[in-house]
Amino acid sequence: MTADSGGASPRSSDISKRLFTPILLLVLLGAAAAVLHVMGISPREAWEAVSASYLRNHEQLLQALWETLQMVFFSTLFSFVIGFLLATVMITTGPHGLSPNARVYAVLDMSVDILRSMPFIIPIIAIMPITRFVMGLAIRTPVTIMPFTIAAPPFAARLIEANFLEVEKGVVEAARSFGASTTQVIFRVMLPEAMPSIVLNVAVLAIALIGYSAMAGTVGGGGLGDLAFRIGYNRFQNDVNIWCVLVLLILVRCIQSAGNYLYRRLR
Repeated sequence: MTADSGGASPRSSDISKRLFTPILLLVLLGAAAAVLHVMGISPREAWEAVSASYLRNHEQLLQALWETLQMVFFSTLFSFVIGFLLATVMITTGPHGLSPNARVYAVLDMSVDILRSMPFIIPIIAIMPITRFVMGLAIRTPVTIMPFTIAAPPFAARLIEANFLEVEKGVVEAARSFGASTTQVIFRVMLPEAMPSIVLNVAVLAIALIGYSAMAGTVGGGGLGDLAFRIGYNRFQNDVNIWCVLVLLILVRCIQSAGNYLYRRLR
């Protein structure tokens, strides 16, 4: 039997994906060359300007990148742990949960929605007195992790809860019919089934925290956002802003690619 002509084969899809990136790069290079031509700048002059800008700013760029990586890594770790615990309680006490409890679920559901809807810049300013009391500083890179772990876990909890809800009910019911406890159902049945989607959503969480770290930079939180605001914006050094944006784009792409790779391996 012949394959359906209406659908693309996996091989042709893979070839299309491989061709897309070089074609996009050629289009971008062509657009950049056209802009340089209109501005009357030769490619050699542009390359020399880019090299000089990098040599002038690379030390503070690397320092800002390191601070951003610290914030994102530890914040993602703490937010995932807290969000996973919240999601576990919510999936257990929900209307169709393993041990339904309407009051507990209603409190958690409302709390998660309230905290999730709050703009990040509000908690980071609101808890400055707490961070000053606990760590002796109002704001800086290590201190920024504290407001991250307040703002991000509700978002992580919703993502993980949605992944748990996607697990087929028949699998859960089969495990319970064999006498599995609630803990066993969660960690030995639901978690392995939902793990690929959870890993993919960890990448989503990390990328969201990169955006949070950029906002934290506007109030002295360190990282690439702080560098772009303090040097690029306040001192009108546009090349610093461009470098920060490029580094953030590369960082986001690397995290998303890693999440996609792990998702495919775990499926």
